[in-house]
Amino acid sequence: MIYYQSGSEYTVISANDLEYGIYSALIRLGTREKVLVIPPDFTRFHSRAGDITTLIWKYYRDKVKDILPALGTHAPMTSQELAEMFRDVPEQLFRVHDWRRDVVTVGTIPGEFVSKITNGAIDYSWPAQLNKLVWQGGHDLILSIGQVVPHEVAGMANYNKNIFIGTGGTEGINKSHFAGAVYGMERMMGKTDTPVRKLLNYASSNFTSRLPVVYVHTVIGRDDSGKLVIRGLYIGDDEEVFRLAAELSLKVNFTILEKPLNKVVVYLDPGEYKSTWLGNKSIYRTRMAMADNGELIVLAPGLKEFGEDREIDRLIRKYGYCGTPATLKYTRENEDLRNNLSAAAHLIHGSSEGRFSVTYCPGNLSREEIESVHFNYVDLDSALRKYDPGRLNDGFNKLVDGEEIFFISNPALGLWTAKERLAE
Repeated sequence: MIYYQSGSEYTVISANDLEYGIYSALIRLGTREKVLVIPPDFTRFHSRAGDITTLIWKYYRDKVKDILPALGTHAPMTSQELAEMFRDVPEQLFRVHDWRRDVVTVGTIPGEFVSKITNGAIDYSWPAQLNKLVWQGGHDLILSIGQVVPHEVAGMANYNKNIFIGTGGTEGINKSHFAGAVYGMERMMGKTDTPVRKLLNYASSNFTSRLPVVYVHTVIGRDDSGKLVIRGLYIGDDEEVFRLAAELSLKVNFTILEKPLNKVVVYLDPGEYKSTWLGNKSIYRTRMAMADNGELIVLAPGLKEFGEDREIDRLIRKYGYCGTPATLKYTRENEDLRNNLSAAAHLIHGSSEGRFSVTYCPGNLSREEIESVHFNYVDLDSALRKYDPGRLNDGFNKLVDGEEIFFISNPALGLWTAKERLAE
């Protein structure tokens, strides 16, 4: 059922409009006594989920018993990040999701189904896992909040991904990520009907239909001045709410270019991107736009690690971004990688497969570290002098030396492709 919907590729939903939409839906939902809110973490700050969570808390007050940021494999939020994203919400309401220990398996999807939806690429069973608080908390309303945008693992972010991945467990996250990577990221990004989404939908229908989950989806885009605005707000409790948001996201967040790009420069905000685990969105979201033998330059002033999880960081340092064939070989031959399939998937996602070069300009990692994982290295200060984010506009730019580049100020906000790759 849809409780509220508003949006188009030209709509601008103001703060007042946002409040009206949220409260209209909550009124329709009726009286609730024990509410759980599941927003994204700080890496999705621009989703406006922080503002939405604040509105929900102001509406329900002491009826909001728990707020569980959907960390997935990300590091827990700091007190400063909580205060900045969720203004005025009491910090004592927030819980930390532990994806390695604090989960329960609510059902298992058989391997025959997994094999069918991945065209035989994978044939293992898949456990649907949730944080114990989601499954056992006794809440009479669970509000799952997030932005719908093209995504490298599920095709489009959010809906039940926020539940089964954002609050999921080690095995469920590992196996879903690996299934998507082996099936082919470029076959999925920007699509709603993908193998990973089919896993999530199967789990929703067969294992968690008793949970009182309502989804609050935003679609975020840039206005004519380049400012981020809410283009769509969709609130509902079934798949229709996701499909409505996804349809709008493709109009707002999917950029189709006439020809492949020879040089792309991506800026990673230091407050948001501290690892290549996140920063490689610069690769995921541009790979279909990159020309063969092109160059992707990543300005990463906040980069200090490869994986936000200590074990995943170790695995990235050990194996590097070496392409699909090598990663699959390493996975077959090494138990540590087989036990961390999300890391193996990430190594595939983060490789250009040798088709174009990736140059990182990090704030806090050395040349040796960057080159050890098979990226090129350029000193950040020299890169910023040439490619000053404060002077560049999103899209095509011509530099003083005559060089033409394509600039992206935040790769998380969209998906870019050349027409010829879309046809493929």
